[in-house]
Amino acid sequence: MSARASIVVLDDYEQAMRTHADWQPVDRKAVVTVYHQNLRGEPLLDAIKDADAIAVVRDRTPFKADLLAKLPKLRYLVFTGARNTQLDAAAFAARGIPVSHTEKDPGKDSTAEHAWALILAASRRLEASMALVREGRWRDGGPLATILGGERLGLVGFGEIGQRVARVGAAFGMEVVTWSPHMTPERAAAGCAKSVSLEELLATSKVVSLHLVPSEATVKLLDAARLATMRPDAILVNTSRSTLIDMAVLPGALAAGRPGHAALDVFDEEPLPADFALRNLPNVVLTPHIGFVARPVYEKFAQGMVECLDAWLEGRPLVRVLAPPA
Repeated sequence: MSARASIVVLDDYEQAMRTHADWQPVDRKAVVTVYHQNLRGEPLLDAIKDADAIAVVRDRTPFKADLLAKLPKLRYLVFTGARNTQLDAAAFAARGIPVSHTEKDPGKDSTAEHAWALILAASRRLEASMALVREGRWRDGGPLATILGGERLGLVGFGEIGQRVARVGAAFGMEVVTWSPHMTPERAAAGCAKSVSLEELLATSKVVSLHLVPSEATVKLLDAARLATMRPDAILVNTSRSTLIDMAVLPGALAAGRPGHAALDVFDEEPLPADFALRNLPNVVLTPHIGFVARPVYEKFAQGMVECLDAWLEGRPLVRVLAPPA
């Protein structure tokens, strides 16, 4: 390419893209602008309207047909990870804009570990206990922690992450059960779990952890009626996608005591608005969508982003191009 291309990097909340890869090959041929804040509406359009290429961290910014129509100069897009649920692949294919993604990363390990961080934070009441110590206090007669050994761990979804979570549960001495739309007893048994109905899983599990890829059939899978069937001491954990839960009814369900706790890393609106209903509830653990956020993951993200952009700038065959929809 003769002229220096304009490349915009979006959603680098962690300010990690520049620090975990060598960008010199890209900088020599392009002007790179990195945005660390969440952009929407006119600020987003102002940032990307003149971009020749856009690189996005995960699926934090939706790229649908209406936004794409406002980007006449766009010729290439890169996203981190192997899946982007906010990308209109058909619209990109219709414009002839290739889309690449970074290579496989250890994000599934990171997410599984974070699911257990949330489970343990809720079951051991760590947030309240740590606050006591920081305030110069000691035990104050608050609710006691629970023991997970001997309890039932219910996994909604049993892919790579769900099976990682299952192995840890088994190590704690928990009984592992699972459900998904296409679960079979044989597949569950291969992962040392038992296949049960969703109704049984929700009604009997001490911990219910969500690990499904969202689909039209699973949007608001856990609605008010299903939440009301959970145990009053149950911990509902979500490190997958917020659309699996009807988030509008979750505050009422928690106030009614079913489930007893929620431990969440994903939300309908991110970053969370200041008036988010669950922000200050004592029976809720919240983290800012960091299940996949770990140094080894971001090293793969940053290096893969540079690899893709450099190939595009050099006119070489593009790396890991997303196949157009059938």
